Amino acid sequence: MKRQGDFEFTLEDGRTVSGLIEQPQATPRGWALVAHCFTCGQDGLAAARLSRALARSGVGVLRFDFAGAGDRADEAGAASFAADVQDLIAASAAMEAAGMTPNLLVGHSLGGLAVLAAAEQLPQVRAIATVGAPADAAHVLTHLARDDLERIEAEGETVADLGGRPYRITRAFVEDVRTQSTRDAIARLRRPLLVMHAPRDEVVSIDNASAIFVAAKHPKSFVSLDDADHLLSRQADADYAAGVIACWASRYLPALEPDLTGDEGHADGVLVEETGGGAYQARVRIGPHVFLADEPESLGGLGSGPSPFELVSAGLGACSVMTMRMYAARKGWPLERAAVRVVHSKRKDQTPADVFRRVISIKGPLDETQRTRLLEMADRCPVDLTLVRGSEVETELLPPD
Repeated sequence: MKRQGDFEFTLEDGRTVSGLIEQPQATPRGWALVAHCFTCGQDGLAAARLSRALARSGVGVLRFDFAGAGDRADEAGAASFAADVQDLIAASAAMEAAGMTPNLLVGHSLGGLAVLAAAEQLPQVRAIATVGAPADAAHVLTHLARDDLERIEAEGETVADLGGRPYRITRAFVEDVRTQSTRDAIARLRRPLLVMHAPRDEVVSIDNASAIFVAAKHPKSFVSLDDADHLLSRQADADYAAGVIACWASRYLPALEPDLTGDEGHADGVLVEETGGGAYQARVRIGPHVFLADEPESLGGLGSGPSPFELVSAGLGACSVMTMRMYAARKGWPLERAAVRVVHSKRKDQTPADVFRRVISIKGPLDETQRTRLLEMADRCPVDLTLVRGSEVETELLPPD
């Protein structure tokens, strides 16, 4: 079944690949292609977390399964590094045709080497970043047991266990990775390159990052991932890597769109407009602030933002904590932190039908009188009073133009 956010494109051999688009909350400041590691896939931990963190930074991302992911393989049913590179080129062409020209290539592990090889044929790409990438495609062979290599030599193929998953490795694949000359391609790039690597990476040693960095021409940068593991299994490590990539690449990405800078000059109030993504996704602009509103997947949306009633609940919760904070500050009371959880529900055949259940947490050395008074102030916050008293909504329809 096709998922919301899927992006389909066709390979040279006629097969259709379905990738996943990670859409930023505002107009993308650029587009990236993220290539996963040899044993991962588009939903692998590192690829998914890097893509989502880049999207939060304002960069649109496409990630997809290419040869070697298990779901895709060459027509012989085996992994192929050369096929990975061609898949990236095909994906880039499809993105460009769809108005999402990739400016940034990001590759993890062997995917990092694939983006370096593909970049030579992608002049529209302005910057490349690698995370834990080997310096040579043949590095993957170091993870094969001696028995596997001997069986490939004798029988032409074997099924090897890599990362806990079976892969059919053929003699053609071994010859393919051994003949790749990616270091020459790196030297010819002459485009901004960011090399990220963890010094204690036990899967791909730091020496590989040094070799890539030395082969590349300036401008080039190296950033250590400190004690991260190869798969970036800790959320903080993936977020850090993506944040550094987004910040570094911003120098080479297109200029920010007005809705990202807050300089669009819209009139007062809140502007909500459809994005065209999914059935209900809408972009909300409040002055310099931009975010998405949506319906959950269970109601046919993408789940990419709060629903309308969640936004109303957020307004009530925010107003409650702000009112308590203002009152405590005015009284000089030791309120350390206030938190409010709001849940909206509907009551059938009752008036009013809508119920906003508010649960308040107040922390600090407050006596019972102070706590009671702060609760009373939450009940008197402006949004609470607006909801209780009711409001009038005036509507105007603009002319067709």
